[in-house]
Amino acid sequence: MSTRFLHHFFEPRTLAVIGASEKPESLGGLVLRNLQEAGFKGQRWAINLRGYDQVFGDPCVKRIEDMPEVPDLAVICSPIEGVPKLIQQLGKFGVKATLVLSGGAYLDREKGNQGSIRERMLSAARESGIRVLGPECMGVIVPAKKLNASYASQPIKAGRVAYLGQSGMLANAMIDWAAGRDVGFSHLITVGDSVDVLLPDLIDYVNQFSPAQAILLHLERVSNAQHFMTAVRDASRNRLVLAIKSGRTFASDISGMAPTPGIANRDVVFDAAFSRAGVVRVDDSDELLDALETLSRMKPLRGDRLAVVSNGLGPAMLAIDKLISAGGKLAEFSEETQNALHKSQVDMSKPGENPVDLGGNATPERFVEALRIVAADANVDAVLVVHAPTRLAPSLVTAQALIANRKAFRRNLLTSWMGLKEALNARHECNIAGIPTYISPEKAVKAFMHMVDYQRVQQLLQETPPSLPFSTSAAIRAQCRTLISDAKAEGRQTLSHSETAQVLEAYGIPAATSYYLTSAEQALEVAAKIEGPKALKVVHEGNCRPYRYRKHPHKISAGLLQDLETPEQVAEGVIKLGEKVNEKFPEYAVHEYCLQPMQRGKHSMQVCAGITRDPVFGPLIVFGIGGYKVNVLADRQVALPPLNMSLAADVVGRTHAASLIREHSSDPDRDTHHLCQLLVKLSQMASDLGELRGLELNPLLLNRDGMLAVDFAMDLGPPARFAIMPYPEELREWITLKNGWQVEVRPIRAEDAPLITNFHRQLSEESIRFRYFHNKSDLTQRDLSVLSHINYDRQMAFIAEHQRDDGSKEMLGVVRVWNDPDNIRTEFSVIIRDDLQGLGIGSLLMKKMIDYCTHIGTLEMVGKIMADNHPMRALMKHLGFTCRYNMEEQVIDAIMRLNEPASEWQRHRLESLPD
Repeated sequence: MSTRFLHHFFEPRTLAVIGASEKPESLGGLVLRNLQEAGFKGQRWAINLRGYDQVFGDPCVKRIEDMPEVPDLAVICSPIEGVPKLIQQLGKFGVKATLVLSGGAYLDREKGNQGSIRERMLSAARESGIRVLGPECMGVIVPAKKLNASYASQPIKAGRVAYLGQSGMLANAMIDWAAGRDVGFSHLITVGDSVDVLLPDLIDYVNQFSPAQAILLHLERVSNAQHFMTAVRDASRNRLVLAIKSGRTFASDISGMAPTPGIANRDVVFDAAFSRAGVVRVDDSDELLDALETLSRMKPLRGDRLAVVSNGLGPAMLAIDKLISAGGKLAEFSEETQNALHKSQVDMSKPGENPVDLGGNATPERFVEALRIVAADANVDAVLVVHAPTRLAPSLVTAQALIANRKAFRRNLLTSWMGLKEALNARHECNIAGIPTYISPEKAVKAFMHMVDYQRVQQLLQETPPSLPFSTSAAIRAQCRTLISDAKAEGRQTLSHSETAQVLEAYGIPAATSYYLTSAEQALEVAAKIEGPKALKVVHEGNCRPYRYRKHPHKISAGLLQDLETPEQVAEGVIKLGEKVNEKFPEYAVHEYCLQPMQRGKHSMQVCAGITRDPVFGPLIVFGIGGYKVNVLADRQVALPPLNMSLAADVVGRTHAASLIREHSSDPDRDTHHLCQLLVKLSQMASDLGELRGLELNPLLLNRDGMLAVDFAMDLGPPARFAIMPYPEELREWITLKNGWQVEVRPIRAEDAPLITNFHRQLSEESIRFRYFHNKSDLTQRDLSVLSHINYDRQMAFIAEHQRDDGSKEMLGVVRVWNDPDNIRTEFSVIIRDDLQGLGIGSLLMKKMIDYCTHIGTLEMVGKIMADNHPMRALMKHLGFTCRYNMEEQVIDAIMRLNEPASEWQRHRLESLPD
């Protein structure tokens, strides 16, 4: 999966259409006509076994090998049964890319064939390295290149929006919707049921090479979560990314995947993924274009407070109802604004309050005057104009007045011209003027909330978080991994209650005092030491699995006895529970009995937190209301690890539990902080212990004394694959410098932003110029985010860190690499503090990075060095780089071969990269 050869799909000079004829029902004929009508200037061939001389005026040959030259792109429109053989023939002929528009691969029921059609297609492609997009794709459309190799129903206008989807029919509908709104496309591509080129590959390509300012995604499924998350996170840092996903409910989910333990609807996992990637999610296709219009035309919001100005209270209240139900905020006017509204006498219903009702006789001039006042209020982040046509204020005239005075309004402006006949002209005028406009107040508010959501996810994507409250040591990780490996060696897929308690203790998660028993005699002895009522739980393989109540909600307390007063009752309980297990679950052996003082929790809130594993996105952190209500209340939020305190706060803040804390806690900030710390610890646990499949803490009591896990369960599985690669702890190492300093060389992390800021302040102007090729006196918040918050599967940065005598830490130097999506070439940069030159830090960091890139299979490392940077040039020569002067850019190119190509496509890809 990579971007290799993808330019052949989007910038072909020549192409062939296989299966094209002039028959009305010919798919290939339709593709050929679309190519001609789009004005494609390159050479076109038709290929048809019937041996036509030409098809629609283009030359036709009978077989692939009959073509006079090798085309850049082949479009296959012939029956699906013969596609694997065609791919094999095209690859041997030298074709680098092929579109497969043929459908029906999933209905493959042929007998006597080795493997399905899809498997044979992929096998044939791998023989030569040819890239395959399809089957069942609609094709590729690049209007600016006059390329329409698709069965699209109408011409497509060029623009700066890229549409990447998985459904051809939905793409056809999107083309029609976009045409109705005068939206053009830079690229329009669907992958269908593609065997090779996947949606993340296309996202990577568009992000690198497209002029698109926005990317619209349609998803039905995700097969490689890490590839998808890396691609979409990179894209959303540079462009607006909007996504719509079908298959949100159980009835429409065609993936056939097993449910995620502890999560009733897997769609919340996609919510978490989109939020983490900085993507705005929409609910329907029409809303997709509404959101595009809003986000591409509005300036960034400062907050989420909306003011409403209308010529009637009824329409305004529709907008407010939608705003509040969507979680938005109605702006509260300042005293100055209230006085101005009273003085101007423009507000009819609730003078000085939000919404501003101008009444049915409001003229365009009154609208303009009200907007001047409201848009000047510092408590307002955006203003929505809701207008219903009247004789005194026709929609078109009012719209023209707003457009003429738009520069006087200091806030983002949204408009809703209600109606269908007269209002149509007003909406058209606003569209031309670039003012977002909507057919109803509810749609306008929904679009505003997309902007609020976009600001939130972008802030999370670019935020530099505070220091982590907890990090593990090698000893902690080794202790917990030993517990897991011992359990697996015994053939167990769970940890016992006592073993799980040890893991929680190692990670600093407080658990209720527990005593573990194996017999009635031991129960008598231990229970005598515990005052007050006690609870007894039997622990066996069947109830050590987390989230088991999904299938049996009525058995959530099975195997538990409460309010045992005397030691004799506890001993009797051990016998009773043991017999119950032997009778009902004879296949399970009893591991132990857990005895605890009763935890009433009368002044506590019961929450549930833990770790689960999704079949696609891997480990997830879960949080919500706990206790016996957990399987009744829809209050479980999920997040993709790794988490920091800011991301954890976002998860907690989206639950009903957070609302209860804000209403009833004596110190909401304290309790929220405790919960965030817990989620960060769970995230660290998931990252450290790859074979941990699931962990449930339920109930978890939260009160003024902190938190206490009363019951918990943990199960195991194969090593996890993370959607977002966790912090690579194994790459940390300690080094002694020439001056005797002990220095840790480690990967950078998002929490290092303060270190980077202090490091940058200590650099000379010359060092900054050598690194950035221009003077960069201060780093912006975005700079810090880009430098500290990296995707470890495609980027790496090692810093050298030293601890001062007072315990504070300082950064001595940093080396970075940026890998291309194919892992063919990586570009490096390195910078060392001026006062620490000569200690070997630069050589140390570069050797560490060279070893790392060699280990992960990168073929070549390159860097650009300013011609007057003589110390760096000397270091490159010492390390064995080949250095040559780049006349075009007037810099020194330093190049080192790390690995030799392992395949023909790697060799070709390496040779095709610009020097």
